[in-house]
Amino acid sequence: MRDLATEPGRAAGPSRRAVRGALGALAAAALTLPLLGAAPDPAPPATARLQQAFASAAAAYDVPQSVLLGVSYLQSRWDAHGGAPSVTGGYGPMHLTDARTALASAGHHSTGAEDPRGDDARPALRPSELGLDTAKLPDRLTTLPRAARLTGLDAERLREDPAANVAGGAALLAEAQRRLGAPASDDPADWFGAVALFSGADDRASATAYANEVFAVIRDGEERVTDAGQRVALDASPDLAPDPSALERAGLRKGSAAGTECPRTVSCEWIPAPYEEFGDGDYGNHDLGNRPASQRIRYIVVHDTEGAWEGVLDMVQDPTYVSWQYSLRSTDGHIAQHVKAKDVAWHAGNWYVNAASIGLEHEGFLTDPDAWYTEAMYRSSARLVKYLSDRHGIPLDRQHILGHDTVPGTTTATIPGMHTDPGPYWDWRHYFELLGAPLEATGAKSAGAVTIRPDYDTHRPVFTGCETAGEPCAPHGSSAVRLYSDHDVNSPLITDVGLGSAPTTGVNDLSSRVSTGQRYAVADRWGDWTAIWYLGQKAWFHNPPKNPTAVPAKARVITPRKGLDSVPVYGRAYPEAAAYPEGVPAQTVSPLPYKVLAGQKYVTGGKVPGEYYYAVTFDPASHQVVRGKDQYYEIQFGHRVGFVRAADVTVASSSVSGVSPAGTAPPAAA
Repeated sequence: MRDLATEPGRAAGPSRRAVRGALGALAAAALTLPLLGAAPDPAPPATARLQQAFASAAAAYDVPQSVLLGVSYLQSRWDAHGGAPSVTGGYGPMHLTDARTALASAGHHSTGAEDPRGDDARPALRPSELGLDTAKLPDRLTTLPRAARLTGLDAERLREDPAANVAGGAALLAEAQRRLGAPASDDPADWFGAVALFSGADDRASATAYANEVFAVIRDGEERVTDAGQRVALDASPDLAPDPSALERAGLRKGSAAGTECPRTVSCEWIPAPYEEFGDGDYGNHDLGNRPASQRIRYIVVHDTEGAWEGVLDMVQDPTYVSWQYSLRSTDGHIAQHVKAKDVAWHAGNWYVNAASIGLEHEGFLTDPDAWYTEAMYRSSARLVKYLSDRHGIPLDRQHILGHDTVPGTTTATIPGMHTDPGPYWDWRHYFELLGAPLEATGAKSAGAVTIRPDYDTHRPVFTGCETAGEPCAPHGSSAVRLYSDHDVNSPLITDVGLGSAPTTGVNDLSSRVSTGQRYAVADRWGDWTAIWYLGQKAWFHNPPKNPTAVPAKARVITPRKGLDSVPVYGRAYPEAAAYPEGVPAQTVSPLPYKVLAGQKYVTGGKVPGEYYYAVTFDPASHQVVRGKDQYYEIQFGHRVGFVRAADVTVASSSVSGVSPAGTAPPAAA
């Protein structure tokens, strides 16, 4: 793509006030002229306006257009999100941050509704509440006000007008280049330092990792249609070799990855969670272990912190709080590791899952659940998950890469208090593409299973309660698909008996929805509708061939063993009582209020052993893994996974559904 910068090599020299005034004038011009430095062209097509905004801003601020496009892609994939803020208060294609208005004071483990450890053998921990001091917001969360000062544009316009937002990002990049004492070169290779500073990172490793990711985008090139229907393209520059030397003059602190378990391609630091006693024999906030020698790590759990980075780091270093293995920062994808993979963190609200999982908390502190996540964080998270998957043999599918919202309650009483993050707006389809495991059709048209896979950008189910109870949330791309009791959107929503309440369209109500990447056995078909087995019942969703919300899949499925009318579903796969040695209290194997009925089928993620990790004391000498003869199958039972005893079921292939497409007559109203 042609670089439209018009004044290459201009050195910094005027006073700050003069520069600021000139930038403001240029910003105004960039938003009113079709192209700076050229005779006015006819107005671009409506779908090309954002591309034109990048060209105009690049010319106005002497920033190579490829650099501006690359930075914006890593921030937002060029999406504007209708002016809605990200999880860290970032707005528009350039993710200009204005976080002060959207802080939440406490993390999502602080509500008291859930014991994150999820172990009946130990009293529930009720964490303290810590938050971020809004008077001391870091620079990375206040880039929008700074862009307003540089451009002369008001903050509201920078938040809501994509073209203004792009101009603000260009102004920040130009300012970063001047801070480094570098000229406004038209060679993208000369902008590595400025891109690194744009990240807002305060250490060299994080800033470097961010810039490397941006230049990887520029080398590879990208092209997509944004959430607002804008066509944007960045031509590939495969031979681009950026110069990182300017970053040495930035004065950033030297971070250290010593002690971390992270891939080399990300920025990672060790900020340990404390392992210490804090009175009356109590301790926090994790347990020492010997994984994978003692027991296999089977799951990775994706969380959203609902707390800001600085506050989150305070929380995980508080021995009276809870823990997780990794935190990921939204603005640049930086990672902090807190607990070693061998040890067991308290994060999922289910001790069986905790004992066999690694928890990843992704920064986000908006009170609105329909906030969006940055591309920088998605990419860093995917690199980390792929690394952990390779290291521990964890399959890259939705029954092993769990959302916190798919972790089951341990008992009937705990079901209503289980968490719902990262929510319906986490882009699972894109995430799995970044993992190198895209969610593709793997079965024939008549396959007996489906993989949920709506088009994230255009699939916008109505949710309520993001800001006010019962009020519709802003339209937003979603990974979630709603389920009905019949092939008709006017029929009742599917009910989850475990929640004890009628289903709603609330953004945190999981009773009647499935999520991208989850696989289910087909129960029936009718015209453009597909039914799946879900929570012991047929659940219907609209699945038109021209715009499908699910694709055919091959899978292994379980069904009750011949002669059984039903089998119980469990929230944890604990051993039988006879397996517990003397001195270790036997844990109750209590079924949830669900059953798999004869004739029903559920996709299984594989067989798992009946295990219980006994760790209720500070001294790890008494810690041990109890393993029984009973084995279980993990199944995709509802929105959450569940477990059934292997002795209760048979396993078969779902290659053919045995369900004929029903109803050649028009289906019920969609």
